[in-house]
Amino acid sequence: MIGLNTTSRLLKALADETRLRILHMLAQEELAGSDLMEILNLGQSRVSTHLALLKEVDLVADRRHGRRTLYSLQPGPSAALVHSLLKENESSPEFETDLAGLEALRDRRRNESRAFFDRVAAEFDEHILPGRTWEGLARGLVQLADRGRYADLGVGDGLLTLLLAEVASSVTAVDINPGVLEQLRTRAKAKGIGNITTVEGGIESLPLPDANFDVVVMSQALHHAQDPRKALEEARRVLVPGGRVLVLDLLAHHEDWVKDQFQHVYLGFGEPELEQMLVEAGFDRVRVQRAARDPQPPHFMTLVATAVRPARSKA
Repeated sequence: MIGLNTTSRLLKALADETRLRILHMLAQEELAGSDLMEILNLGQSRVSTHLALLKEVDLVADRRHGRRTLYSLQPGPSAALVHSLLKENESSPEFETDLAGLEALRDRRRNESRAFFDRVAAEFDEHILPGRTWEGLARGLVQLADRGRYADLGVGDGLLTLLLAEVASSVTAVDINPGVLEQLRTRAKAKGIGNITTVEGGIESLPLPDANFDVVVMSQALHHAQDPRKALEEARRVLVPGGRVLVLDLLAHHEDWVKDQFQHVYLGFGEPELEQMLVEAGFDRVRVQRAARDPQPPHFMTLVATAVRPARSKA
């Protein structure tokens, strides 16, 4: 029988969203702290603190497995309550996002289980490989993109705009900041690039004609929008039927300081949330996946989403 003091401590432990998310993940399978960091997109100290508290109230058990500590749900008198709470909230956006993160982790594990890729990964960690740069890879991959009319919404540092200009018939760069556009024009001129047109404007009300672009790119721009759904609707409006949108943005996180330092309006998006917004904006063939996790704290995770404007307009 559980005493009153134990019950009070248990309820306090469960009265936290992050701890419920951890318990939800451990209900799926045994996981290490680093796994939870990747899935929940949280730092080591936060995950460790929550796990320690959950262990104190006997909700979580741990065991050593080689150099790793693995965590699982603790069977016992409190297990029924935990499973009831998780069941009641199984359709929550947070749980759905975490399940997508768990599936991404499983995919990575499957890939890393192949001996060849294990060996290559080890070499990457231990050696500097000549010519291995992200810019070089991006420049190579962009050569495979279709030649067409591109719109780059939210220019940022302009690097992606300049890369797209190498393969596009034309690139229209839209940004609300005239200084950013002036810098882009200067860099394009210095590189001898003449197929970039700059347009000053916001991504939620594009000063662009309907059905005029083959591809729309939104790289780390959506989290600056006051109304992300409206921005995606505008992206769809300016695409030709069958045109494609590419969205790169941050996975939902808790780093509030970016609002002041970088004027972020939203702290990223969950995979189900971004997928739903694209569907509601009228896109088909929506695909959202995690692309990369920044190795430096606070370890921002990037999402990549692609979708297509239907050939026949939706009502």
